[in-house]
Amino acid sequence: MSTKTEQLIQEGQAVVMNTYGRLPMALVKGEGSWVWDIEGNKYLDFVSGIAVNSLGHNHPAVVQAIQKQAEEILHTSNIYWIPNQIALAKLLVDHSFADKVFFCNSGAEANEAALKLARKYAKLHFGPEKYEIISLKNSFHGRTLATLTATGQTKYQAGYEPLPEGFLYAELNNIDDITEKMSDKTAAVILEPIQGEGGIIPAESGFLQAVRKLCDEKGALLIFDEVQTGVGRTGKLFAHEWSGVLPDIMTIAKALGGGVPIGAMLAKDSVAEAFKPGDHASTFGGNPLATAAGCAVLNVMLEEEFFKEVQERAEYLKGELQKLADKYQTGEAVRGKGFLLGWPLSKLGPEIVNACREKGLLINFAGGKALRFVPPLNVSIEEIDDAVTMLDEVFASMWNA
Repeated sequence: MSTKTEQLIQEGQAVVMNTYGRLPMALVKGEGSWVWDIEGNKYLDFVSGIAVNSLGHNHPAVVQAIQKQAEEILHTSNIYWIPNQIALAKLLVDHSFADKVFFCNSGAEANEAALKLARKYAKLHFGPEKYEIISLKNSFHGRTLATLTATGQTKYQAGYEPLPEGFLYAELNNIDDITEKMSDKTAAVILEPIQGEGGIIPAESGFLQAVRKLCDEKGALLIFDEVQTGVGRTGKLFAHEWSGVLPDIMTIAKALGGGVPIGAMLAKDSVAEAFKPGDHASTFGGNPLATAAGCAVLNVMLEEEFFKEVQERAEYLKGELQKLADKYQTGEAVRGKGFLLGWPLSKLGPEIVNACREKGLLINFAGGKALRFVPPLNVSIEEIDDAVTMLDEVFASMWNA
């Protein structure tokens, strides 16, 4: 480690709270699928800010939208109507199941809003005893008290007890387990179409269809957490499109702003009307700058052939990763959809991540279960080949050593 990085880390440790296990590097520049650290080292970025920079770094349309808006007005608050917010809401409504959108700043905030809306709706339509939320084990929904309680992993909850009441946990892809936990008290089921932080584990289409049917029968809402899977990540605008199952509420964030913080909760009119002025709010939510970036991102993604090309390149990456998994006999098949891919490993996950970084490839290890690959959606075949070559070299030196 050189002087610049060491000095920066020392300064950071002195003033920044110790809530992250940070790598000993600082990224200061990006272009497309590439980033540079403070020392000038270049890396192929297959982390993308954890599925945030879906159009890569410094995409011209996003940069221009931010620059233009910064010259006009950055923030006004939701006391007033915001033209960009309306434009982004229209884009989302026109290309989803939803009728209404609530804007916030992050995935956790979007999920918090969804849980509040579900409970408010249930109480209005069924009475005060309908408040329970069923989520899935191994899930991840955020870091607020309610969303970490909805998160089906006890490691995130330790030390924050007592947790909010009314949350139950069922097994992914086990409809019998959800059926057993369903009752007249169930207000909603919340789930990720693909568990991201849990290790890139997809929900089966048949399971999603069965959960939809069960929610309809029990008068419960179905919430899809598409914070990581949404906005193009799986090769469609939203991951649930692959199953044909529509939720009542959906949450998105990460990729929506191209790097600018923004989150959103989408809902059908019949559900959204449970919120009245004063029931929920966000000072910064949907401000002019964030929604300008969001409009730019969606306008690029909605161009003809965009998702077709994403799907083709993603299938190529998945195939190349599977070839390596077969070559080194690592066990389970590569899983996931589009450019949300996981390569399951039973050993050496963090070590392989570090070795790849030293080669010039940034990846991470999700849920202690799988190498996660979330490159920009516009990554090139040549860049995929570069990444696969570096992975091959790392596994050749480490896997059976």
